[in-house]
Amino acid sequence: MSLFRKTKADADKVTTDQSAIRNPRSAIPELELVVRRKPAAAGGEPEEAERLPLSWALVRRILGYTRPYARLRNTLLLVCTLRSVQLAVTPWVIGRIIRGPVAAGDSRMLAWWLAGLAVLVVLCELTLYLRVTLAHRMGEAVLHDMRVELMGLLLRRPMKFFHRTRHGSLISRMISDIEAVRNGVQNNMPIAFISIGQMTVSGLVMAFISWKLFLLLILLLPGLRALSAYFKPRIAEAAKVQIESFSRVTAALAETVQGIRVTQGFNREEVNAGIFGRLVGALADNVLRTTRLSALYAPMLEFHAGLFLALLVGVGGLFALEPASGVAVGDLVAFFFLSNIFFGPINLLGNMFAEIGSAMAGADRLFRLLDAPPEHDDAPGAADPGELGGRVELRGVTFSYEPGKPVLHEVSFTAEPGMTVAFVGHTGSGKSSLINLLAKFYPADSGEVIFDGRDIRTLKGDALRRRMGFVLQNNFLFRGTVADNIRVARPDATDADIARVLRELDCHDIVANLPDGLHTEISEKGRGLSQGQQQIVCFARAMLADPRILILDEATSSVDTITEAKLQRALATLLRGRTAFVVAHRLSTIRNADLMLVLDHGRVIERGTHATLLASDGEYARLHRRFVEATGAEGNENAR
Repeated sequence: MSLFRKTKADADKVTTDQSAIRNPRSAIPELELVVRRKPAAAGGEPEEAERLPLSWALVRRILGYTRPYARLRNTLLLVCTLRSVQLAVTPWVIGRIIRGPVAAGDSRMLAWWLAGLAVLVVLCELTLYLRVTLAHRMGEAVLHDMRVELMGLLLRRPMKFFHRTRHGSLISRMISDIEAVRNGVQNNMPIAFISIGQMTVSGLVMAFISWKLFLLLILLLPGLRALSAYFKPRIAEAAKVQIESFSRVTAALAETVQGIRVTQGFNREEVNAGIFGRLVGALADNVLRTTRLSALYAPMLEFHAGLFLALLVGVGGLFALEPASGVAVGDLVAFFFLSNIFFGPINLLGNMFAEIGSAMAGADRLFRLLDAPPEHDDAPGAADPGELGGRVELRGVTFSYEPGKPVLHEVSFTAEPGMTVAFVGHTGSGKSSLINLLAKFYPADSGEVIFDGRDIRTLKGDALRRRMGFVLQNNFLFRGTVADNIRVARPDATDADIARVLRELDCHDIVANLPDGLHTEISEKGRGLSQGQQQIVCFARAMLADPRILILDEATSSVDTITEAKLQRALATLLRGRTAFVVAHRLSTIRNADLMLVLDHGRVIERGTHATLLASDGEYARLHRRFVEATGAEGNENAR
């Protein structure tokens, strides 16, 4: 039974013994712990890794990140080689001292040998210092490059990737997986290199001293190989399961923090705590499983080392008593020291094999994310659109987030330069999906999206969006000052430019009343500002960009009536001369639109102006009547 499995409710129980680990669906489906690759959605990443053996291909790819630092890497390898030789030569020198000056009683020669031994010891410590320093420099360099590459990839991924990939999983890739790789580069790999080197050199020295005694060691090697063949793949598999479990804990923690208001609002604290407890318990079980395998592997290695020492004492002692054997007491002492140098790395490698497995598992997960083909990218030869004229046309556009489930059907319309086009409809009718297509966040399944006579597929998405302004329903504000967040649209803008934009919006007084005005510090997601103040910052950001095309998605949903009235006046100035696409549930914000498209389940069922649609007494007229009834006299006045 697991030490970490019990919870206070039967509903929280989960079986995480070995059978459940190998067949997690027999426990709780959402807590699959076995590393097994699910088919990756296009542009997404597989949620779980296959049970892949440790591969030299992974090692070569990790080492590929050291290529820009070839001088540092080669110096590190030279130092590691020197240290492996020093560790093996030191016991040989000790044996040589016992066999030579000690056996001969030559004190003067003993002093010279001891001085040489002291120099060798100092050099050993110096190479140890250099090895640790250089290895950490190499590890940090590789860590830096991996994180920069991963962040660059994430910033270029399309929206659908983030909709289908857990944010906690991405955080785990950036932190725990890359840290595991860094540990492999700066600790495990240099130590493994030195260990193999000192085993090789110490074996050669032992063979040079006495090939007869060296044969005892040769007899034990098949047993060591069999142990390695049995334990290493099992420890590697356990390490991969462990790192996947840790990723699930990270993802659950991120979701808990992000959704804490919903959790507390619906009294789900105990339920979520139970789920998290099961995840942590499963992680603990997987850690213990890895530890048990490693703990069993190490004593088996030590048993072989002890067996060799017993044989060495018995057989070597007999040789030392027989002068004709050519084995002196000093040689026997050197063999004892050398055997420790030879078997010590075997024990060390056995103990740290779980860490090496974690590094390989982290690298496997990281590289699968880096290698995943993008779901949607600019077509080869896509060009910068240059200055936009503002004419936008959709021709028979059909679009779906998931194959076979279209959310837009054969949508067509034309927006001439300077027109304001409003999208109206119930929730889920396809309004925001149209915005996503116009911003090239997603590609259309069929049909054409045309900007100034050019298919959007021939235009670079980032260059297109630079010439557009966005005010969304849930705008994200970054940690920094209010001015910093407005300046996102134009980094070279001065405080005077920002103040001018706020005055044009007739909202300068709202920002001026903040504790430090434009320089008021806000935390991530705009904490420190009200919803209305956050929306004003986003309006100012869009206006500062002075875009040719403007997209407003529920842009006034978070402001009060007085602030909305101010923004309505500012919007008239902001929209003048620009092509604008507006989504709004408040019909008062779109009554002056040049064209209204009424959507229902992804289809355009009505189109026209506010007046013509009211006169037709169709779906828009019904929505308008409901709006007037909901808002009362004030809404009636604004909606006319």
